[in-house]
Amino acid sequence: MTRLLESSHRALSSPVGGTPRALVLAAALLLLPTYFLPLWNLTMFAPQYQGGLRLDIYSYKLEGGNEGQDLKEINLLNHYIGMRDLREDDFREFQWMPFVIGVLALLFLRAIVMGRLLDLVDSTVLFAWFAGFSGWSFAYKLYRYGHDLAPTAPVKVDPFMPPLFGGTQLANFEVYSYPAAGSYALLAAGLALVAALLLAARAALREARAARGGTSPAGASSARTAAR
Repeated sequence: MTRLLESSHRALSSPVGGTPRALVLAAALLLLPTYFLPLWNLTMFAPQYQGGLRLDIYSYKLEGGNEGQDLKEINLLNHYIGMRDLREDDFREFQWMPFVIGVLALLFLRAIVMGRLLDLVDSTVLFAWFAGFSGWSFAYKLYRYGHDLAPTAPVKVDPFMPPLFGGTQLANFEVYSYPAAGSYALLAAGLALVAALLLAARAALREARAARGGTSPAGASSARTAAR
C-alpha cells in the first residue's frame, strides 16, 4: 500500500510537457468568449410570430431579441399560462458563474506555471464539476418554470418541462433550445483539458515504467521526450 501511494505521488508530481501546457493555455483562452457570447438560445415560433421570439442566455444576463422586446413578449405569454416572468434576479447563476469561470482560468494558468500532473488533474476535475453542476442547475431552473404554474392563470395548461435541448410543441408554439457559441467554447476548453491530461498521464506512465525497468536516467528522459 505504501509503495502504491509513493508511486502515485511520484506520478502526480511528474512534470508536464510542452504540448499539454499549450493545450491548457488554449483552454484558458477559450474561457474568455463566455463573457461576451451567449451560452444558450431559446426560440419560439407561432403563427402570430413568424419571425420567432428569441432569448439568449449569457453567463451573467438574459437578452431578448428585437432589442429586448422579445423577452417582454415572452413574459406576457408566460403570464397567460401562469409561468413566472423570466427575470435576471431569479437566476442566481448570473451572480457566481462569471466569477467561477475567472477562477477556472486562473487555475489553468497556475497548472501551466506549476507544471505538475497533479495541478492538471485538479483543474480538469474542477472544470468537470463546474460543467456538470451548471448543466443540472439550468435543467432544474427550466423544470421549476414549467411546473410552478399559478392556479389563477387565464389559460390552464398541464405542468411541463421546457426543452433543454432540441425542439418541442407547447400549445401552438414550437420551442427550440440549443447551446450557443459560448457553450461550444466551454466544450472546446474541456476537450483541450482532457487531451492535455491524457498526454501528460501517458508521459508519466512511460516514465514510471522506464524507472521500474531500470532504464538509465538518459533513457527515462528520452521516453519522457517521446511521450510529449
